[in-house]
Amino acid sequence: MKKMLILVVIASLVATSLFANEAVLIDFGLLTADYRVGGEDDEDDTPNQNRATLMDFSNVRFAGSFTEEQRSMMRTSLAIENWEVDLAPSSRTIFNKTRSFTREAPSRRFGTVMGVRVHFPLEPFNSWALVRPPFEIPAFEPFAENGEANGNGNGNGNGNGNGTRFENGFGVVKNVGTIRALAVNVYGMNFPHSLNVVLFDNNGNRRSVPMGPLNFDGWAELRWDNPSYIQEVRNRDLRITPIYPDSMPFVKFGGFEIRRDASHRGGDFITYFRDVKIIFDRAVLDTDRDIDDEAVWGIIQERETARRVWEMERFGQDQILRHLEAQRQATSATFTPTPEAGGNGNGAE
Repeated sequence: MKKMLILVVIASLVATSLFANEAVLIDFGLLTADYRVGGEDDEDDTPNQNRATLMDFSNVRFAGSFTEEQRSMMRTSLAIENWEVDLAPSSRTIFNKTRSFTREAPSRRFGTVMGVRVHFPLEPFNSWALVRPPFEIPAFEPFAENGEANGNGNGNGNGNGNGTRFENGFGVVKNVGTIRALAVNVYGMNFPHSLNVVLFDNNGNRRSVPMGPLNFDGWAELRWDNPSYIQEVRNRDLRITPIYPDSMPFVKFGGFEIRRDASHRGGDFITYFRDVKIIFDRAVLDTDRDIDDEAVWGIIQERETARRVWEMERFGQDQILRHLEAQRQATSATFTPTPEAGGNGNGAE
């Protein structure tokens, strides 16, 4: 009986240590533009990229035939103004698309935040907009050797070399078991549209978490509590899972989904976002093991390297296609004035 009591106490302590782990999934105050990517003839020194999340896609296989100058411009980041606003297919007109984008916005309360403008159709039908990062946030991108950013896309300086580049407020949280709660600091302007947060897990599964309507004025923390979360350990489905070589479970930020009902007004919609936070159970406890399994077998490193290469290939292909489209784009919006007769010496006086 005494042994049983001791086991129950130990189990309760272990279970308690699993609870109330809080982390910032993404902090838009960290995504300000502080670095300039441009060509040799670029005289503008206005920052257009975020050094901490800069990614270099000039080394993927699709970029082999470009000049050195072109390859030097093949860098992008999670800078706020790089984020995309995708509209529902029925709403995806040129007029609506050109009026749907993100901007850096100064907040007296929080500093720099993400501002979002969406132009919904005026017609009375359901619609939605997805505010998403310019590329799928990599879960396995490593730090540079010195852990610092250098503008080449191989380090972000948000840590001491432990973990991966996009943890600690840049879009990825590792060692996530069951999510207990999720919160968003968002600025409402009395719009009746509803907000969802999009998450991806380590298996690539997409989850849209409903946060509620935005029909309030000013900053508010919208919170979602997992209705399936079981607080009492005795009511949980306890099971034993292999410790090694399973990879560390994680969640990554996929964007914000804004939904407009047909009965609500269309046209311009404005809101602002500060951050997204989660409370979760740890998937794996920190233990003092006798043997360093990974040092012996290297299985997790092999898997994560393959996954990172796969992520980079997907990211690089999309970015190169965008780069090519930008190179083909017309740079002049006005016509050259027609010279007057005689102005160039070829016409009559």
